[in-house]
Amino acid sequence: MSKIVTFGEIMLRLSTERHLRFSQAKTFAASYGGGEFNVAVSLANYGIPVEFVTRLPDNEIGACALKEMRKFNVESKNVIYGGERLGIYYLETGAGTRGSNVIYDRAHSSMSTIQNGSIDWEAVLKDATWFHWSGITPAISQSAADECLIALKVAHKLGITISSDLNYRSKLWQYGKTPDQIMPELLKYSNVILGDIDTAFFMLGKDKVNPNYQNEKSLPALYDQLFKLCPNLKTVATTLRYSVSASHQRIGGILYDGKTIFNADVKEVTPVVDRVGSGDAFMGGLIYGLVKDDTDKQKALNIAVAACCLKHTISGDYNLITLNEIEKLLSGDASGKVSR
Repeated sequence: MSKIVTFGEIMLRLSTERHLRFSQAKTFAASYGGGEFNVAVSLANYGIPVEFVTRLPDNEIGACALKEMRKFNVESKNVIYGGERLGIYYLETGAGTRGSNVIYDRAHSSMSTIQNGSIDWEAVLKDATWFHWSGITPAISQSAADECLIALKVAHKLGITISSDLNYRSKLWQYGKTPDQIMPELLKYSNVILGDIDTAFFMLGKDKVNPNYQNEKSLPALYDQLFKLCPNLKTVATTLRYSVSASHQRIGGILYDGKTIFNADVKEVTPVVDRVGSGDAFMGGLIYGLVKDDTDKQKALNIAVAACCLKHTISGDYNLITLNEIEKLLSGDASGKVSR
């Protein structure tokens, strides 16, 4: 069976309750999350062996994060220790016409101060068939970007499938480098990329093109440019999100394999319980679909969109949805009836 390794930072999430503003909050709900770990949780939930590699502080909070990994059946044997603290993010959950707001507090975190060469990637990846990373890791520090590159070179040498979620976060690129100075070298190893065309061009130092995703005939030429810039790319997917309001989202998806455009029907998602982590849910569903049958790109895309939609109904970072629930939605049952 396939074994998947993801690499990134797990954080403490402190969120306001009942859609309160930061200024109204007297307490915060504490949980954990982070893009690459969220993907790992999804895959473990679908029965795929998965390992998460990160760096934690050697204190009680780091121990709590490790317990969180074990709680969700995510392998943690290659987690390393060091640094001062676990990164934190604060979430003010929006409602209606007021969007959510995220404040990061992850400077000098254990992951952002990772020392290059501290992970034996040859050993970590020796039994892996898939390696996943996202644009969040190289955004937090130069050393995190460098370690990510080391991992990618080893994964590529070993012939492991590499996936990346572009995950551009403007609030994170604060260490003096811009995405176009870092991401091209990393993305050239990727076989699967999730992201918007313009975000990809931006990170690769190219001009934006404002793609019209409703005009499918125009898309192959744009995606082909991305394939030329990323020589190992085989599959690119884009989440289509139409925000009616913070409480009402419309979700679809596009996938291109270098030959054919695949399109998933747009689904209505209302009311939204928590949209944080929904992109990671899409990524987890996509990886699962491609691992199970990489010849059925339409099925993989449909699973990804369904997983993304269902994540909006779950509080917290993780997509705690079962494969049966995904199949139920794909069969057309969106009634939400009580199962008894």
